[in-house]
Amino acid sequence: MDSSATALLSPVTLDLKSPPGNAPVFFDPSSLQKQPTIPKQFVWPQGDREQTIGELHAPVVDLQGILTGDPGTTQRAADMVGNACLAHGFFQVINHGIEPALIHSARLHVQDFFKLPLSHKLRARKRPDSMWGYAGAHIERFSSKLPWKETLSLGYHEESSSSIVVDYLTSVLGRDYEQTGLVYQRYCQAMKGLSLVIMELLAISLEVERSHYRSFFEDSSSIMRWNYYPPCQDSDLTLGTGPHCDPTSLTILHQDEVEGLEVFTNNKWHSIRPIPDAFVINIGDTFMALSNGRYKSCLHRAAVNRSRERISLAFFLCPREDKVVRPPQDLLVRDGPRKYPDFTWSALLEFTQKHYRADIRTLQSFTQWLLSQQPN
Repeated sequence: MDSSATALLSPVTLDLKSPPGNAPVFFDPSSLQKQPTIPKQFVWPQGDREQTIGELHAPVVDLQGILTGDPGTTQRAADMVGNACLAHGFFQVINHGIEPALIHSARLHVQDFFKLPLSHKLRARKRPDSMWGYAGAHIERFSSKLPWKETLSLGYHEESSSSIVVDYLTSVLGRDYEQTGLVYQRYCQAMKGLSLVIMELLAISLEVERSHYRSFFEDSSSIMRWNYYPPCQDSDLTLGTGPHCDPTSLTILHQDEVEGLEVFTNNKWHSIRPIPDAFVINIGDTFMALSNGRYKSCLHRAAVNRSRERISLAFFLCPREDKVVRPPQDLLVRDGPRKYPDFTWSALLEFTQKHYRADIRTLQSFTQWLLSQQPN
């Protein structure tokens, strides 16, 4: 194993100390860009910043067949998805049925938000006891290896209210954000629908009951996140997001035209060229457990650009918090034995929020922690 892979395998626990030294109290890119160098808390170890070796030619899966009910093209799409998930857990989808106008509108609203003065964005500041809200460089959580980015996160589920997104955004930002809430209510609904289609393909590829994973996620409780990566004068020293696997089940990402997403496979980093109107899909830790470890959780990171800003929209599909995560029985009959114990999404989420900073070993570390909490 090369040195970069060794570095990536080193576990990183949460560091919840107050920002030391010259770390800013708040992440203000416009101010930081005027400094000759970035604060040391934004500098990442060389092992995390290993150079990419070129573009990853990951599958681009056409969803028209499954959306129209064509068995042949559906099976071919499932085969492509299965091969990608065995290799690195990453692929892109086209002909997904999401209106281009909705995607364009969602991007415009995100751009408008992140261009606001910091004082305005801080109206939606994430509270210590909540996952939802605005965060700059995760300064409220970490004291080192800070990501060069701003985010706004919100929850999405369909049980309690048909206007959950509208209600949240107007409650923290005011009634002026009702239109933004309406756009993102529609966007989240579209992402939920797309995620269930992809779950059907995953089931077909694993040769389990076609409706199994779709049914499991029908009552999902998911996360919508806006990501903004400002330009950085020391872009070769920092990262927008460090190397990690998503602890969630499935990520549906829309990225703009600026490259930055990178995937680790075959012991090397590879860049991902943005495809217009495509969505990036990657497998997360929770689905790796649902497939009994057969499908890989995708190890990825986000680079920043010296002169151009970058925006991405990430929808993280998650089970309902109290739902027990376990592989389907027919998969275990073929593949057994169990690689991970039963757990709930709420337990894994708590682990990543309070005990562990997500990396390549999150699921393995969570499994060890979970077993240590149980009686002998």
